[in-house]
Amino acid sequence: MGVVGGRPPVRPLTILCVSKLTDVPKRILIGRALRSDRLGETLLPKRIALPVFASDPLSSVAYAPGEVLLVLSIAGVSAYHFSPWIAVAVVVLMFTVVASYRQNVHAYPSGGGDYEVATTNLGPKAGLTVASALLVDYVLTVAVSISSGIENLGSAIPFVVEHKVLCAVAVILLLTVMNLRGVKESGKLFAIPTYVFVTGVFLMIAWGAFRGLVLDDTMRAPTADYEIKPEHQGLAGFALVFLLLRAFSSGCAALTGVEAISNGVPAFRKPKSRNAASTLTLMGALAVTMFCGIIALAMVTKVRMAEYPGKDLFHDGVPVGADYVQDPVISQVAEAVFGHGSLLFMILAAATALVLFLAANTAYNGFPLLGSILAQDRYLPRQLHTRGDRLAFSNGIVLLAGAAALLVVIYGADSTRLIQLYIVGVFVSFTLSQIGMVRHWNRHLASEKDPNKRRHMIRSRAINTFGAFFTGLVLVVVLVTKFTHGAWVALLGMCIFYVTMTAIRRHYDRVAEEIAAPETPDDDSMRPSRVHSIVLVSKIHRPTLRALAYAKLMRSNTLEALSINVDPAETKALKEEWERRGITVPLKVLDSPYREITRPIIEYVKNLRRESPRDVVSVVIPEYVVGHWYEHLLHNQSALRLKGRLLFTPGVMVTSVPYQLDSSEAAKKRARRRSEWNAPGAVRRGPVEKPRRTKEPSSKKG
Repeated sequence: MGVVGGRPPVRPLTILCVSKLTDVPKRILIGRALRSDRLGETLLPKRIALPVFASDPLSSVAYAPGEVLLVLSIAGVSAYHFSPWIAVAVVVLMFTVVASYRQNVHAYPSGGGDYEVATTNLGPKAGLTVASALLVDYVLTVAVSISSGIENLGSAIPFVVEHKVLCAVAVILLLTVMNLRGVKESGKLFAIPTYVFVTGVFLMIAWGAFRGLVLDDTMRAPTADYEIKPEHQGLAGFALVFLLLRAFSSGCAALTGVEAISNGVPAFRKPKSRNAASTLTLMGALAVTMFCGIIALAMVTKVRMAEYPGKDLFHDGVPVGADYVQDPVISQVAEAVFGHGSLLFMILAAATALVLFLAANTAYNGFPLLGSILAQDRYLPRQLHTRGDRLAFSNGIVLLAGAAALLVVIYGADSTRLIQLYIVGVFVSFTLSQIGMVRHWNRHLASEKDPNKRRHMIRSRAINTFGAFFTGLVLVVVLVTKFTHGAWVALLGMCIFYVTMTAIRRHYDRVAEEIAAPETPDDDSMRPSRVHSIVLVSKIHRPTLRALAYAKLMRSNTLEALSINVDPAETKALKEEWERRGITVPLKVLDSPYREITRPIIEYVKNLRRESPRDVVSVVIPEYVVGHWYEHLLHNQSALRLKGRLLFTPGVMVTSVPYQLDSSEAAKKRARRRSEWNAPGAVRRGPVEKPRRTKEPSSKKG
């Protein structure tokens, strides 16, 4: 019968060898595994939670003002005087969203955020729409933040700009490793550059205001003497309104990431809701102040930005050319205020690049947590609900990194192109979440009798109602102004996520229905009438005798040995030795004229099932275990193929009976050493005593 009985279990030992090779570098990069009961130690104080969850909206002030000026440049420099009014509109929207989300974190502190609000109050479809929007937005947050950070860093290091895609992917990998080490540990690393950036921006605003108002200095950006060739001169009426709306929608990028705090309430220390609400308020105040300050300084220093700088920016009447690298607004303002090459300028440039990289950390916390909740609700694979060695949702972190890296490669790490896909998902979730909160308060007001609580609820409902109206209006503006510029890609991504998650849920529901336990477990229809055991035999050796002994202990209704005749001489020798040893188990031999092993066994088992549909067939396969990878290559894979085929045969149970050869001791030692490194799963298994080594007497048979 070939060597079905002698095939080593390749898959487990192969995994063991690969795990051993990757275990040491994994521990160096990620750290030692943490016990599940240490989850409370990973909770964040407010000073760490701010850079972890608010780095995205705080860092967006580095590129949001530039996006406003880029859009306005279509009408020329004359349209720049609208930028303060656009900033005011963005500020009003920011305060509205922050006030609305303060209601969310108090009402729904479990961490579901917008998804939980929409699902509870508007239904599963609305919740799934919000989840799809947020997942797309989190991926775009990583891609946009890192691409923008690369561009900012490129203003000081030309090599980075020349290799944008490679550098962006490398930063994504670095952030992935840092987040795999755990939320709290990565948060401590991210806190310093975030606070340096915030301090630097406030210092720049204060020093710029002092120079301009007190010292009456003239501060000029590097592009102050440049001219902009407008694509459309003298816009008026509807065209001007449309341009302003588009500029406003680009400035709304400053609001991205606001929802992350409501999704991350469980990561805060107690009292969770209060700490989350305080962090949300502080984040809003900081972001608004920095955004308005940079816009004001950009106007004072006469920053010039163009969507296509190579042909639309002119210096002394000559286009700057395709080789011109357009620095971000914040870099130009910092150069005008602090002076090019000054220490403060270099510190702010470095901090800006770092905080833009670290802004992606908002998504690295939000995406895995939301993915875990969706996996728990059976909308995503269950693996996303499992915590890794460092108690982070590792699978979600890796999935996010892969999707963001793909986007960066496709769009060439160009933040201007990527940002057109941005904020659509944010405002979809904003709007549906606020509508859900309005229904939440309506439901509670219908049953609440306490006057004080009713006044609080009515005030909260008014805030959420205004938030729903305002964010819904902005959503319409964003869709209208950005659809042809790339927003359709984000909408397509949302549809793909929605359809995929719906299909996953249907699969899990179908499986749950199929395997659901009956109301009467003792129902005769669930109990097989008989068990027919088959032991596969190639030749008589210790693994075969052990498998036969094990099969006898199963006390099946019928038991037989089965061999495939591919070599008449070997089959004849097998029958003779079988009779000589007086083995009581009957031996059945199947002819195989085409020297196949798997198919005759499958057909035989299927015939048994057809003859007695209520019987269970138990197939016992003797296997011996080797310890070195090269030994696997010396044996065929017939048992593996056979198991794969039998797996899809109803009413068939497959049992492997291992026999450990001397070389398997090497694998056993590797496994023992590996367990000392707190291998994955050790947290769940708990401490395990080392087994005593026993050696089987050489005279023992089977």
